[in-house]
Amino acid sequence: MSDVENRKELEGYLKDHYAGAVGALEMIEDLSKSHEGKELGSFFTGLQADVKADHEQLHNLISALGFEESSVRNAGAWVAEKFGRVKLGFSGDEAVGVRLLQALETLVMGITGKQLLWRALDAAREASPVLQQTDFAHLEKRAKEQLDRVEAKRLKVAGATFRAV
Repeated sequence: MSDVENRKELEGYLKDHYAGAVGALEMIEDLSKSHEGKELGSFFTGLQADVKADHEQLHNLISALGFEESSVRNAGAWVAEKFGRVKLGFSGDEAVGVRLLQALETLVMGITGKQLLWRALDAAREASPVLQQTDFAHLEKRAKEQLDRVEAKRLKVAGATFRAV
């Protein structure tokens, strides 16, 4: 593959992850609002701040590499999140039980994807001075910490949801 083709592949890869984070932030914001004033509301508010910081980091990386955001991808992620909200049964009311469990599972998948993104970019860091300036080990560690927190919450919700089985 030529350098131009490699750059195009990297650009698409980064834009896909960026758009995925757009959808994740929408979901987390909705979960935070639907659980406002409760322990879960604080959990989601903290998670939202962490995911937003990572999203900004990715935005900075995209910009430093000379790429532009994809409004089409971002809009698609926004719409997909809205459809996902319908599937999960969010209607502005507090998400509970299986709906909350599925939302947490969606977040686990997204954070795992982010962790793999940082790992992949770290593996390619020698190819670009811009990538060499980024501490991907730190970003991957932060994603792992987020993943551990969400997974602990997911297991707690699963236990409470299925305790009567």
